[in-house]
Amino acid sequence: MAPKLREMDEVIKMIDLNSLPTNNNDQGRTLLLVVSDHGMTENGNHGGSSFEETDSLALFIGPTKFGSTSGTPNKANQVDLASTLALLFGVPIPKNNVGMLMPETFKSLTVDQQLRLLELNSWQLLRLLEAQLPGLVCENFSCDNFRDDGSERTRGYSNLEETFCCLYMKASDLHRSWKSGEEKRSASGDNRHSVLMAYHNFLRTASEWLSHRATDKPVGQLIFGVAAMLVSCLILLSLLFLLGKQVFSEQNQQFSSANNDLSWWHLDEVFILVVIVIVVISMGSSSLVEEEQYIWHFMTSSLYLLSLRKVMQHIVTRTEQNTSATLGLKTNDYIQICSIFVILISGRFLRGWHQGGVNWTNLPDISKWLEQVGSTYIKLFQLVSVIILVNISLVSLMWSRRSKKNFMTVVSLMHLFPGWLVLHYITKYQDVAFSTGSYDATLMAQIIYVVLGFCSTAIVVAVPWCIPFQNRTVSVPEVQRKAWGLCFRDSAYVIGLSYVYYWSLLQLLLQQPVNSMPVLFLFLQVLACIWYSSGSNQHRRQWVEVAALYYMGMAGHFGLGNTNTLATIDVAGAFIGVLNHSTILSGVLMFIITYASPMLYLLSMVMYNSVKDTSSFIISEKGNIGSLLKRTLGFPCLVPLGLNSILLIAYTIVLLLMRNHLFVWSVFSPKFLYICATTVCVCVGVSVVASTMIYISLVLTYREKLHTHTD
Repeated sequence: MAPKLREMDEVIKMIDLNSLPTNNNDQGRTLLLVVSDHGMTENGNHGGSSFEETDSLALFIGPTKFGSTSGTPNKANQVDLASTLALLFGVPIPKNNVGMLMPETFKSLTVDQQLRLLELNSWQLLRLLEAQLPGLVCENFSCDNFRDDGSERTRGYSNLEETFCCLYMKASDLHRSWKSGEEKRSASGDNRHSVLMAYHNFLRTASEWLSHRATDKPVGQLIFGVAAMLVSCLILLSLLFLLGKQVFSEQNQQFSSANNDLSWWHLDEVFILVVIVIVVISMGSSSLVEEEQYIWHFMTSSLYLLSLRKVMQHIVTRTEQNTSATLGLKTNDYIQICSIFVILISGRFLRGWHQGGVNWTNLPDISKWLEQVGSTYIKLFQLVSVIILVNISLVSLMWSRRSKKNFMTVVSLMHLFPGWLVLHYITKYQDVAFSTGSYDATLMAQIIYVVLGFCSTAIVVAVPWCIPFQNRTVSVPEVQRKAWGLCFRDSAYVIGLSYVYYWSLLQLLLQQPVNSMPVLFLFLQVLACIWYSSGSNQHRRQWVEVAALYYMGMAGHFGLGNTNTLATIDVAGAFIGVLNHSTILSGVLMFIITYASPMLYLLSMVMYNSVKDTSSFIISEKGNIGSLLKRTLGFPCLVPLGLNSILLIAYTIVLLLMRNHLFVWSVFSPKFLYICATTVCVCVGVSVVASTMIYISLVLTYREKLHTHTD
């Protein structure tokens, strides 16, 4: 430490000596201000709220003499620095600054100049006091009997308003008397001292009160809020536990003869819970909050490696038992293995696309390399991403073979047309979107918004009406209910695929051009997760698959370049298609850009429900639609809400514990804003999923009743 301090002494000395020539003959006046952002304990800790950690240095070096030469350091609050620098440079004090000027820095000025600066500082704090105390009208108070002993300035007066007014009016009256007695100034050293002390008393009292006012916490409201959040979290987890218990009981009855391991916890299920514990613990570390992306990337990759291990174990066990696998079982195994590799490879590209966080943003990554090679390659990646996205969606639509051919042709055209519009926008309008003549680009973006909204709404409304029931001529109730379930799955599949596809197209329009390939990778990961879930049997617990989708959404959030700092929010994309400034519209677009990945995975829950075999539920429950909705909506809705609720309540408690931490405003508060916005995202996504599944069920039930009456 000592050699480093001597080294920095030499650096400061070199800067100061090189600035001396500019101070000669009043050619320039340079102020060198040396400050430390925090102190340190004897053990090296520097992020807490102890005196050693919050005690920092401010050293003024300039052409004039600052402070006393007695060797005793002067003390000031950090909020005093902004007002002092503003007055030294002759600029207005920041409007919300509650600091008072450091009097030692103005010793070289004349008395009139010092009093003028104190007057300006007093006006600043008086304005803030008037905003905080509506009853602060100094004309309403009489201060004839006012006395200030300099120690307990707020004791003995009827209210705060009177105290502040009397302190300010006393300083103002003394200053006015000083200015009116010009001929007596040379012999009135005591009067000068009285004016200075009166201003200092008012400034110190007002500054301390305003500082405490800004940091005072309504303890009662905070306790009530935390309690309400805790109750909400417990309710969600209780519902999730009861649903899991019921499903477990049903599966035990259904598969008791085939497998008896449902009562055991598997490794991937334990790992899901371990991830939550690790994330909650990491919230208490400012460094881990800044580098949270590493946790999600590592955990999601590890989770799907465990899933790969489970699939391979299943194959090996079947081989050791000499059990012959049917073609369907082999196909499921291949689908699951290929899906896992697609997820892992796409996740690795997402991990290397952006060096997120704070500490290693300077390291090379794919996005920096693309920006260096030029915009031509970035646009090429954009075009390739759009073309691949459109083709994959068209191929995926072919999986719904039970739909009418003419109807699916219309749906395919509704997928193809918005993709062509986005492709046209990228090639023709993207480069001039923010230039002077950008009206055509704005109009084109608005057309894309309308087309995406119309197509998605039309598909959601029309698909449940147009998907045909199979085997209608068969009068067997079980067969008809199975046909109802197949129609339900087909409707959910087409609507879910459309949700995911249109959301990805919207992101290709709004995201930074360098993020086009990550959007494509997210789309591929979603489809791979759905393929993997379609190949899993009834022995795999559904809540694990839904939690895995939630984790993938969080990893993708950071894969797009987002961090827990507000500086990485993409503001430029929030003005695409906005002709006139609109805070609400730009805010919505900014939210869509920032939470592209979590919302994508939430919307994929509709598609996820389509690959789960629901026919057995309908048959076993004798056509009970409520039971079907409970099984299809229970886990996809309760698991994201429950996981988010745990993270929200945990971080709220962490934030309260860290309220005096040195990095509360730079690290913990932005993260809390992100968690609150994530809560909004989860609620919106779950609402869309729930309303979509309920609408499909109601329409199909109504169609079935119509068919029954017709027969």
